[in-house]
Amino acid sequence: MRKIILATLLASFAFAASAQQHATSPVGKWKTLDDKSGKAMTISEVYEAKNGTLAAKITENLGMPATCDECSGQYKGKPYVGIVTLWNLKAQKDGTWGDGKGYKPSEDRNFNAKSIKLIDGGKKLEVKGCVAFICRTATWVRAD
Repeated sequence: MRKIILATLLASFAFAASAQQHATSPVGKWKTLDDKSGKAMTISEVYEAKNGTLAAKITENLGMPATCDECSGQYKGKPYVGIVTLWNLKAQKDGTWGDGKGYKPSEDRNFNAKSIKLIDGGKKLEVKGCVAFICRTATWVRAD
């Protein structure tokens, strides 16, 4: 009986720690939304890169064309799945991530990833990107 109680307690602590991590870290899967229509476009996974920064790549296509014919360079004609959309995001003192780079394949546009921050208790991710002095913010919804 003690073993069952101990196992239950350990499982509940592990779950609580996981939930806390979920609310404080953008690592995980996110549904990206078109900033004009609000339609779900992809599932992107935010992960820790080998150099300790955060990055994101598309892991699922939710109704876009199969390949990125609008893309240029290395992604031209390639599947959307696997395209890296954010990289070199560094932790900032205010608890956000930023000072990285980004790529929006649907517009074939590179941008400066100015600020990435969790909102709504970690259920949403606000991604602010800038080209020159023009900035736009997209909201991603947690998918895991």
